[in-house]
Amino acid sequence: MSSILTNNSAMVALQTLKSINSNLASTQAEISTGKSVSSAKDNAAVWAISKVMESDVKGFKGISESLSLGESTVAVAQKAAETVTDLLTQMKGKIVAAQEENVDRSKLQTDIAALRDQIGSVVNAAQFNGLNLIDGTSTDTMDVLASLDRDSSGNVTARHIEVDRQNLSVTTPVTSAAFGTTDPADQAAANALIQAGANNTQFNDAAFDPASPTATIADGGSLTFTIGSVSEGDSYQVILDDVNVNVAGGGTSLGQRTFEYVAGANDGTADVAQQLVSQINSFFAAATGSAEGYSITQGTGSNTNQFTITNATGGVTDAINVGVRAQTGGTPGTTAASGGLGALQNIDVTTDSGATGALTAIEGLIDKSIDAAAAFGSAQGRIETQTNFISSLSDSLTSGIGALVDADMEAASARLQALQVQQQLGTQALSIANQAPQNILSLFR
Repeated sequence: MSSILTNNSAMVALQTLKSINSNLASTQAEISTGKSVSSAKDNAAVWAISKVMESDVKGFKGISESLSLGESTVAVAQKAAETVTDLLTQMKGKIVAAQEENVDRSKLQTDIAALRDQIGSVVNAAQFNGLNLIDGTSTDTMDVLASLDRDSSGNVTARHIEVDRQNLSVTTPVTSAAFGTTDPADQAAANALIQAGANNTQFNDAAFDPASPTATIADGGSLTFTIGSVSEGDSYQVILDDVNVNVAGGGTSLGQRTFEYVAGANDGTADVAQQLVSQINSFFAAATGSAEGYSITQGTGSNTNQFTITNATGGVTDAINVGVRAQTGGTPGTTAASGGLGALQNIDVTTDSGATGALTAIEGLIDKSIDAAAAFGSAQGRIETQTNFISSLSDSLTSGIGALVDADMEAASARLQALQVQQQLGTQALSIANQAPQNILSLFR
C-alpha cells in the first residue's frame, strides 16, 4: 500500500544515513585527535585508567628531576671526599718523613698545615644548590624522592633514598690529649697500670735516662708489656731508645721515640694495648728497615691486654733500651670517629712524641675519608640505578596508555573511506525514497 502521509522507505533511509553520518563523525574525530578514546563518553573505564596512568607519568617526570638533583649533590660530595683522601695521603707522606732522623720537622709541619687548610677549602666548597653533605653542620639525612608507589586501592606512598651525611670538617671542635701529671700512689699502683716484664714502672716526672732504662730488649730478644688497669685519664708512656731509624737522604742512625696514650672513659685494657701497638707498629713500618727485624704484636684471647716487642736478629746488634712510665689525671683526646677531621688541628710533627702520634692519627683520618667517599659512591650508584628505572618505567607507562587510547590509523583510514561511500549511497537512497510520493500522482492522470 502506498501512502502520501507515511513514507516508510524514506524513514528507513534517513535512519541509515544518520547512523552513517554518526559513524563518519566519530571516525573523523578519531583521525583528527589520534585517539580512539578522547573523552569519558567514548569509554569511561578506559578513559579513567588512562588518566590515572597519565598522572603517574607526570609524577615520574618530577621524580626524575628530584633524582637528578640528588645525584648531582651526592656526586659533588663524593668528589670532595676523594679529593680529601688524596690530600690526607699527601699529608701522610709528610708525617712519615718526620719519623726519620736528620729532617727539618718545622718545614714539614708548615707543609702539613698548608694541606690541612686546603682540605678545609675543599670541604667548605663541596656544596650543590646550597647543600653541603660533608661540612658537619648537620647530621640529618638527605632524602631523595625516588618513587611513588600505588597500591591496589589507589593509595599513593612516596619512597625516598636516604643519603647519610659525612663529617669531614677540619674545624670540628676537638680536645687535645694531655698526658697526666699526677703520680700514682706507689710503685704497686704504677705497676698495676702498665708493666714491662717484671720490671718496675717509673711513676714520677724524672726524665728518661738511657743509661738506666726500665728494661732492655737484646738483639734477638723480646719483651712483653701488660696493661693491668684502666680509668679515664690514666696515662701510659713507652720510650724506645737505640732504635735504628732511617735517615733522610739514605742510611740509618740510632734514635729514640716516645709513644703515649691517655685512656678515655670507654677504654679497657685491650683498647689501651691496641692504641700503643698501633703507634709503635706504624713507627716501625715507616721509619725502620725490614732488615732490622723490629715488630710488635698484641696478645689474643685472654691476653689482649698484653703486647710484645721483638728485636729480631739482623741489622744492628744493639739492644733496645725501654722506658715505661705511668701517670694519672690526664685528658683524653678527641678521636677521628667523633670529631670529623678536627684532629688535624692537633697534628704536630716538630717533636718525637708528636710525630709518632701523628702517624697513628693520620691512618684513622684517612680511613674516615675513604669510608665517606665509599658511602657517597654507593648512594650515587643507587640513585643512578633508580633514575634509569624511572625512565624505563615512564616509557612503559606511556606505551601502555597509547595501547589503551590511541587510534589505529590504518583501520581508521579504511573505515573513513568505506563510510564516505556509504554516505553517498545513503544520500542517494534517501533521495529515491523521497521521490516515491511523486509517483502516486501518475495514478491520477
